[in-house]
Amino acid sequence: MKVMTNRRAARRHTRGVLGLALALAVPGAGFAAEPVTAEDERGKESVRTRDEEPSLTEEVDVRARADDMIGSATSAAEGVIGGADLEQRPKLRPGELLETVPGMIATQHSGGGKANQYFLRGFNLDHGTDFLARVEGMPLNMPTHGHGQGYTDMNILIPELVDRVHYRKGPYYADTGDFAAAGSADFTLVSRFDRPLVQLSGGSDGYARLLAAGTAPAGPGQLTGALEAYHYDGPWDEPDDYRRLNATGLYDWTRGKGDGRVFALGYRGRWDASDQIPLRAVEDGETGRFGQLDPDLGGFTNWVSLGARWSEASPRLAQRYRGFAAWYDFSLLSNFTYFLDDPVEGDEFEQRDQRWVAGGDATWQGALRLGAKPGGWRAGVEARFDRIDVALARTTDGAFRELVRGDDVDLLRAGGWGEVDMAFGPKARAQFALRVDGYGTRVTSSLPANSGSEREALLSPKANFAFGPWNDWELYLNLGYGYHSNDARGATIARDPVTGAGAAPVDPLVRAKGVDLGVRTAALRGLQSTLSLFALELDSELLFVGDAGITEASRPSRRTGIELANFWRALPWLAFDLDLAWTRARFTDDDPAGDRIPGALESVVTAGVTVSGWHGWAGSIRWRYFSGRPLIEDDSVRSASTSLINLRTEYAFSPEFAVVVEVFNLLDAQDSDIEYFYDSRLPGEPAEGIGDVHFHPMEPREWRLSLAWRP
Repeated sequence: MKVMTNRRAARRHTRGVLGLALALAVPGAGFAAEPVTAEDERGKESVRTRDEEPSLTEEVDVRARADDMIGSATSAAEGVIGGADLEQRPKLRPGELLETVPGMIATQHSGGGKANQYFLRGFNLDHGTDFLARVEGMPLNMPTHGHGQGYTDMNILIPELVDRVHYRKGPYYADTGDFAAAGSADFTLVSRFDRPLVQLSGGSDGYARLLAAGTAPAGPGQLTGALEAYHYDGPWDEPDDYRRLNATGLYDWTRGKGDGRVFALGYRGRWDASDQIPLRAVEDGETGRFGQLDPDLGGFTNWVSLGARWSEASPRLAQRYRGFAAWYDFSLLSNFTYFLDDPVEGDEFEQRDQRWVAGGDATWQGALRLGAKPGGWRAGVEARFDRIDVALARTTDGAFRELVRGDDVDLLRAGGWGEVDMAFGPKARAQFALRVDGYGTRVTSSLPANSGSEREALLSPKANFAFGPWNDWELYLNLGYGYHSNDARGATIARDPVTGAGAAPVDPLVRAKGVDLGVRTAALRGLQSTLSLFALELDSELLFVGDAGITEASRPSRRTGIELANFWRALPWLAFDLDLAWTRARFTDDDPAGDRIPGALESVVTAGVTVSGWHGWAGSIRWRYFSGRPLIEDDSVRSASTSLINLRTEYAFSPEFAVVVEVFNLLDAQDSDIEYFYDSRLPGEPAEGIGDVHFHPMEPREWRLSLAWRP
């Protein structure tokens, strides 16, 4: 068990055995799933066009937002964002790549090196509890993480290397398992740079960045690499001094009917932290809006991942095999309650996570004809093993004081799935799927009573229906079960490590069930629109606990909502997008505390105007708004709404040289990135503390200038 000893030195519902469910599935009926066919160097994705016979090897080039998936989509709540759209969006941080998902919000409540906080479909996802993110098939979510279940750190990605994002919302997709109850996003990395890229950037608040990337032939294939060095202080009175080094390497080759890829991702980050602060401390003049009450906070992350993929396709069968391995090392010092628990030494604590991860998946798909109707099948298996050393310790002035708990966790998750697609006449398609997941863990705790093992298995049936198209209109009905896992330490706990009182364990796997009703249209020239009505229930909500800095299992919940997404290509060089989302989120049990879910967003609006390739000009201006929300269960305390406008503009003087200017928070709004309500205690305050809003301010207006050279 390892615990950081010096902060300043560290700166630098069915139980049983797992089974395999094998059924039959359908790209042939036109439902688009994550492709297993060969992908060429331009980043093409296999989807069937709407008026053609089924084929396993058709490809379309996805370079911009692609909501027009009529004839190939499974639901109205899925889409593909291509590289052209990703490139033009202003991005304050890598986590905002997920804001390409309509209705998704990414915020921050601490130092820049910490994973972002995400919101979607009325979920305060914390750092990823119910949204699955994968890069080249490698999941980014960390189960049983030191800071929060499903912790998803996007800082391992260099944004310029993301070629496209395939997003899907809801628990309706057989090839997504843990953490995908609210949805998922799959990131595909670029295959090549047509020209080398060297980009030098600088800006306000200590921002500096250097990026170098390029592609070169190597043996039977090609090698693509990128290096990034980054620094940012932020506007904080105690600068973040966030230093980041990223390296990415990709080797692609083709042989016969297949293609392969080997990739490596490396990330090293160090930062001081500007955590949320109590509103009363600002109103009383104890600190400024960008101040900090504990100067010792911060953390580091070291992360190296390796992966490989082989895909092979023929007219009869397509198959794909992927594997990955990773080493991860993380430490975070936080202090959310100051002197509430310990009025002498203070409440500062460290969360530590070190782990080795290995896993992979295999997928097969083929054509299927049922009578005179075309169809198809897909099936797959996957597994992941985490060996985790996780600890929680009390600290003073950044130095280790006392171990609260330390745990060695072995965690195995495995699953199998199958699906069959079939057509019921020319205007009706159906997909039926079954997924089985198994979970096994062994926990060895510093408190022996909390050691133990747990196993569980879960079946998740799913069904998707599409009707149409009629004059470029298509209707969808989606039904399905999904789940998220709980922290393995909660599955074996018997005694509270702080108080010593008895504690009840939680179920390792928590059921989710949902329904979506949607419509997709491209009837108006250049305009692509989707409308979704959804409902989603969870047997147990995962909530962030402000006075402990963790996520823990909570009460059952239900969400209902409406989402509208629009993308209009007005001219070849001019596009508009507008996404609206409204959600009603409630606990479903009886509790005098109330039925509101703290932090659940009620409405989200995002809109943008994008210019590309107009007389050398390109760029985008974007507006994002999210509403106020309940901060406690009885809705007596609510957060304020937040509105933000960002701008990116680029001018290419020649094919070799371009200048990019970005302005974030263009109107210098004084809003909050995040707000919580909980008890904390400052020196001299009552021993029981004071309930207060704790907030992290949105960063003020700032600018960034980049010079890009493509020799």
